[in-house]
Amino acid sequence: MDFIITILEQGLIYGILALGVYITYKILDFPDLTVDGSFPLGGAVTALLITNGVNPYLSLLASFGAGALAGICTGLIHVKGKVRDLLSGIIMMTALWTINLYIAGTSNVPLFSQDSIFKNDWLDGIVPEDLSGYTTLIIILILTVIAKVLLDLYLKTKSGYLLRAVGDNPVLVTSLAKDQGNVKIVGLAIANGLVALAGSAFCQEERVFEISMGTGAIVIGLASVIIGTSLFRKITIMQATTAVLIGSVIYKACVAVAIRNFQPQAMKLITAVLFLVILIISMERRKKVKTDAGTERNL
Repeated sequence: MDFIITILEQGLIYGILALGVYITYKILDFPDLTVDGSFPLGGAVTALLITNGVNPYLSLLASFGAGALAGICTGLIHVKGKVRDLLSGIIMMTALWTINLYIAGTSNVPLFSQDSIFKNDWLDGIVPEDLSGYTTLIIILILTVIAKVLLDLYLKTKSGYLLRAVGDNPVLVTSLAKDQGNVKIVGLAIANGLVALAGSAFCQEERVFEISMGTGAIVIGLASVIIGTSLFRKITIMQATTAVLIGSVIYKACVAVAIRNFQPQAMKLITAVLFLVILIISMERRKKVKTDAGTERNL
């Protein structure tokens, strides 16, 4: 049971990250590597605030704001600086490594003696003793649902429809007298805000900030998006954001099961191999769909 609960906790936290990657990868068609820097950015901001006595719940909002600012910087480099999308993300990811060190003050900040959103005096007073073992999972679930619902609501607004249009048909956005560059910047801000929010939750759940905690975050996010959107493509009643969250839990479950049968130092290799397999399966399914569509047209 503890093993399953851990998978759910980790899967849902990275599910918030995957929601951000979904915006850039699926909606904007923007290969944003800023994720590997904005994830630990959320942790660095959280470590700074909590160690200075700030309410841990406020650190979630501050982390989202910091991540959004990082996304805006990436967007400005790409849109205003005319730098290619992939290079824009790499530049910002590299810069964030140093920025995160400056914010946190060091590469490792333990938070074991500090209050967090999962353990504080207020929670101790309201959570029944028989649910104390599930407090972390419940809070992560609530946080994930809030992030998902707010994102779904935003995507149904005028700004959200413009965001979708930029990825599908940028000419349409221009014809509506809207600046597609500004729309991209907004999308990158929201995406990296969600990623930093996930980093804040992860930092508080692990009770420590590590400068390297964002390494491979983009791989986890992409794998979660691909798994979710591929497995549940035909289930029309399921929203894409829900599929992405489930995909994140499935991915973390696969990694956790694999690690139980190998040495811990093999984790990165397992992650890489699993991601490669997911990509190959996804590409094969796309080819099959295109082939079937072409056959139907010929008939």
